[in-house]
Amino acid sequence: MRAAVLVEGRSDSAALERLAIRRGRDLAAEGVAVVAMGGATNIRRYLERLGPRGLGLDLAGLCDAAEVGYYRRGLAAAGLGADLTRAQLEQRGFFVCVADLEDELIRALGTDAVEAVIDERGDLGSFRTMQQQPAQRDRPLDAQLRRFLGTRGGRKIAYAPALVDALDLDRVPAPLDGVLGAV
Repeated sequence: MRAAVLVEGRSDSAALERLAIRRGRDLAAEGVAVVAMGGATNIRRYLERLGPRGLGLDLAGLCDAAEVGYYRRGLAAAGLGADLTRAQLEQRGFFVCVADLEDELIRALGTDAVEAVIDERGDLGSFRTMQQQPAQRDRPLDAQLRRFLGTRGGRKIAYAPALVDALDLDRVPAPLDGVLGAV
């Protein structure tokens, strides 16, 4: 292994691995591992193990906007830069989703396309039921879709590659293409 892409969870890894395939890349053959860390709070431990003080791998990463502080502190502790701006994070191969992976994919696809994926997977009835719940009725459709994707264990993981498959490759969210381009 020559490089690792550090991501928060399994939905992120599933999306990136599928995108790599769609881009014609074989990450394993290239010596690149996508590592789901079990949450952004674990970044420091992974940077220590895999980075310059550990295995010395080339590193990249993807995180949600709310978790960027963990990544910044982890990179600083690993000696990879302190008080990094977003542009500096990207120069080091670490990319931040506007909100989260699901938000990026929903915006890139559009709500109609996401609903079509939900329908193809046989979950449109469940989504419509969730939309009628009092807490959801007045929320924008994109917010309802994000909530639906996160309501049941494993749903994000199952939908991540399906949403990536539905993407027009000219509309891939910048953080996803950026992190793959960094390795």
